[in-house]
Amino acid sequence: MRQEAHEILYNPRLNRGTAFSETERELLGLTGLFPDAVETCAVQQERALMQLDRRANDLERYIYLSELQDRNERLFYQLLRADPVRHMPIVYTPTVGEACQKFGHIMRRPKGLYVSLRHRGRVADILRNWPEADVRIICVTDGERILGLGDLGICGMGIPVGKLALYTAVGGVHPARCMPVVLDVGTNNREFLADPLYPGLRHERVRGEAYDALVEEFVQAVQEVYPKACIQFEDFHNTTAIPLLARYRDRVSCFNDDIQGTASIAVAGLFAACRALENSLADHRYLFFGAGSAATGIADLVVQAMKARGVSDAEARSRIWLMNSKGLVVRNNPGIQPHQIPFVREGRLEPTLVDAVKAVQPTVLIGTSTQPQTFTKDVIDAMRAYCRRPVIFPYSNPTSKAECTAEQAWTWTNGEAIFAAGSPFPPVELGGRVLIPGQGNNVYIYPAVGLAVYACEATRVTDEMFLRAAESLASRTTDAELSVGLIYPPLQRIHESAVEVAMDVAELIYARGLAGVERPKDIRAFVREKVYDPAY
Repeated sequence: MRQEAHEILYNPRLNRGTAFSETERELLGLTGLFPDAVETCAVQQERALMQLDRRANDLERYIYLSELQDRNERLFYQLLRADPVRHMPIVYTPTVGEACQKFGHIMRRPKGLYVSLRHRGRVADILRNWPEADVRIICVTDGERILGLGDLGICGMGIPVGKLALYTAVGGVHPARCMPVVLDVGTNNREFLADPLYPGLRHERVRGEAYDALVEEFVQAVQEVYPKACIQFEDFHNTTAIPLLARYRDRVSCFNDDIQGTASIAVAGLFAACRALENSLADHRYLFFGAGSAATGIADLVVQAMKARGVSDAEARSRIWLMNSKGLVVRNNPGIQPHQIPFVREGRLEPTLVDAVKAVQPTVLIGTSTQPQTFTKDVIDAMRAYCRRPVIFPYSNPTSKAECTAEQAWTWTNGEAIFAAGSPFPPVELGGRVLIPGQGNNVYIYPAVGLAVYACEATRVTDEMFLRAAESLASRTTDAELSVGLIYPPLQRIHESAVEVAMDVAELIYARGLAGVERPKDIRAFVREKVYDPAY
């Protein structure tokens, strides 16, 4: 086999399989290395879908799609973009959670870059081992808080791999511009440490000065090796995520999707809910069940959104309550964390969610607790006592961690609730009416923001960009979609929605002077030209 032919066949970015034309096969030395038939994209997709259907379960389908990505990258992205409703839950949540838990057992071809404590002092050299010279989006995790599943160590690599696949499939960022990274500092997962197939460092998680030094070296190495790259911090523990974002957000181009992306998708949902209810953000009272970085990130962006509409800071904050494991976050709550302090309220320490609902009387209930089935009928009935159409957002994922299901929320409210969840739920038939639950998935937001940042080479990523993304996304849900329960655009058109949102964010980037490239005459056309097309 000619060397160039070998390189094409085993390079997933170049390999087109049976779609190579006869002329291409002759020129590239591929004649005879495929059957004679020259097949279209449609035929290749049909074969891939047939093979996918024959897999026994979603984990096996995840493995199949991962291997397809390793063989023929463009075909992989053709499938994702053609049917995101079917394939996104396999490539990312909820299936990616199980894939991470079993990562050491299902691992095949290496994906991503592993930066460990053993690499201290030469992280920049490790980054240069990556085969691409112009990386623009880096998704990095330390594996300590993977979804709602806890510390999975380097087995959390499935998260940045999956996130970046959706940057391409949804946002249109070229896959060559994306790099998944895990910082390996050990794990406190006793099961993994005892598993001979766990492929990471075999010691307890390192914290403190050594941890901070590795992260600092990594961030500085990115500036040296990939100076145009934006760093997305992903699935770090609350106690790490918040300080990291505070430390780097004004120094480099970076963001935390669990904080800012989650905030943006939630606020987009609230904007859409207000459209359905014909009111405004300031007309609601908000109770967050779960007071981690996701909750305070949402709360902060809600405050910013209200302030942008003329509400004072004090008035905006007065409408928000948090609830942690000890109860309502009031002054005598013994479990208050530093990031919760801006939202500490006066009042009684209500210990249960039902009691908190009765005391606060929220019209919006947002779950970020990862405590399943905690939005019980008693809780929803308590809301219904004073609010005919409560807004119920059980955002915890994966599905097994959701605070309630769509069927429960709508059955208990006779279809009156405004509902969205962090994980997908099937349509609900109620009284002859079919209601379609929206999925408040960050995938509506971070690929769009990422495309804008990539196109404009933004030097910083700001909360205002995420607020603009929320406003843009909410405007793309039609009145007809709102009437059947959807508060986000259907997943079937998520790619086009993401590109439109990216255009709006790009206009803000230029307006704020944060772009690293000269302003084009037509920003929207400029962004669209950057969108990756997986067709041959």
